[in-house]
Amino acid sequence: MIFKSDMLSLYAITGGGDESRLYDMAQAALSGGVTMLQLREKNISESELMRRAIRLKELCHRYGVPLIINDNAAVAIECGADGVHVGAEDMPVAQIRKAAGDGFIIGATAKTPEQARAAQDDGADYIGVGAVFPSPTKENALRITADRLKEISGCVKIPSVAIGGICLDNINELRGCGITGVAVVSAIFGADDIKSAAKAMKEAAAEVIKAQ
Repeated sequence: MIFKSDMLSLYAITGGGDESRLYDMAQAALSGGVTMLQLREKNISESELMRRAIRLKELCHRYGVPLIINDNAAVAIECGADGVHVGAEDMPVAQIRKAAGDGFIIGATAKTPEQARAAQDDGADYIGVGAVFPSPTKENALRITADRLKEISGCVKIPSVAIGGICLDNINELRGCGITGVAVVSAIFGADDIKSAAKAMKEAAAEVIKAQ
C-alpha cells in the first residue's frame, strides 16, 4: 500500500486483549473512519502475533487502511503487513528499510529533535511524538509539551503524529503544533460505542489538522 500522509489523520492503536474481541473492536473502529491501525500486543507469542496480524491485515485492507505492527519488524515483514512502528530500543530504522524496501511504511518514535532528524535520515516515513498528555497505556512516559511537539514536528520534512492521552476533551490543544495526525488507544478502544467514538475523533482530528 502506497503511503500517504493523510493515512495518519486518525491512527488507532490496539490495546491488547482477547483475540475475538480485538477483531470486533478493530472492525468497529475501521467502520467509524480510522485511517491507520496499529497492532500493539506486548504479552503474546510471536506465532500468535503473526496469526492476529494476518487476520487484521485482511480486515484493514477491506477498508483500504494500512496495518502497522508495533515493534516487531520481522513479523511485520513476514506476514505482509503494511509497515512497522519502532521505538529507540527496537530494530534500527535503517536496518528495517534495508530489509523491507521502499514500499514498507516505517514509523519511529521521536522525543527530541535529534531523534526526529535521525529517523528521517534513516528512512522513516513518519514520526510519532509523545506522550502529549498523561496516558493510561504508558503511565511513565516522558511528557512532551505543545511547544516541544511543535519544535520536533517542525524540524523534519516527514509527517508527525501526536500520541499519548489524546481525547475529545484535549485534542484542540494540539492546534498549531504542526502535526499531520493523532494516534489514540483509549479514546476509541476504551469507548462503549467504538464506531461512534472513532467518528467523533475523526471529525475532531480533521479540524485540528486543518488548523496546523
